[in-house]
Amino acid sequence: MATSLEESISKREHVNLLSWLMSRQAFWVSMAALFAFVILSLMSDVFATQQNLFNVTRNFAFVAIIALGMTAVIITGGIDLSVGAVLALSGMVIGMSMNTGTPFWIAVPMALGVSLFVGFFNGVMIAYVGVPPFVVTLGMLSIARSLAMVLSNNRMVYEFGPDQAQLLWLGGGFIDISLPFLDTIKVPNPVLFLIVMVLITGFAFRWSKWGRHLFAIGGNERAAILTGIPVRLVKVSVYMFCSLCAGIAGILEVGWLGTITTSLGQGMELTVIAASVIGGANLSGGIGTAFGAVVGAALIEVIRNSLTLLGISTFWQGTFVGCFIIVAVLFDRLRTRGAND
Repeated sequence: MATSLEESISKREHVNLLSWLMSRQAFWVSMAALFAFVILSLMSDVFATQQNLFNVTRNFAFVAIIALGMTAVIITGGIDLSVGAVLALSGMVIGMSMNTGTPFWIAVPMALGVSLFVGFFNGVMIAYVGVPPFVVTLGMLSIARSLAMVLSNNRMVYEFGPDQAQLLWLGGGFIDISLPFLDTIKVPNPVLFLIVMVLITGFAFRWSKWGRHLFAIGGNERAAILTGIPVRLVKVSVYMFCSLCAGIAGILEVGWLGTITTSLGQGMELTVIAASVIGGANLSGGIGTAFGAVVGAALIEVIRNSLTLLGISTFWQGTFVGCFIIVAVLFDRLRTRGAND
């Protein structure tokens, strides 16, 4: 009798777990990414090679890092259109400062400090002045990229002084990991940064007071104010976190490319927003996960890589990304409508 009861409880738990997974958009996006991986592995002899997977994981890491910050912003019901320009500004600050002989360990805090200041400005204008997030961050998109042009006189920078090797290793280096029954695999440094940031962000979303405040603000800002949550301060911190993520991605991408131009990160805002929304973040606020941001970015990069391997013109990539954004928003609206019904 006891055994039968235990089996019944176990089955119920498995059913509840399956129902919970199937209700999560991140789960279905993960399945889509896995399906695309299998299909592309069968269709192309190049896709599943170690070198190509190395490139795919490295490339999607930059988008995923920024998508973590964007997801936090979207959870509060906001949006940040300036992340691509902040990436370029951060990269230009570290590139130009190292070009003039500034040590690596000083140039990195300088670049991150500029990114944090941009996020602070965005947050203050939105939370305290009351300017809509779309307007503030759209304006900052232009301002930050303009400052990058002024800082460099709109020229390419590819010499980073005596500490150049450190910067190139940070963004372009990798570590070898030996796995049982498998060959040694190379893990790009940006992916290691992403893993650490996903763990920290996921913990913050789920277990910290800051994370609970984000979801409370996105769910019902008026109620959050009445319960004593410091809504304005939390909003400022969210935009600072988003800009910090963009700044980190900018430093890593400059280290990978070995050069910096003012066009770096142009149009990246759309890809990052698409990754966040595809991963389950609700544009109305109150919903989003760190894991969803990562799988959304991974799916976009897998599709982009597949277009190249299948010989489809790169000119079509913007079309596919744009379609992803529309489809993601459509699913988001349908999900919201279904919840309301």
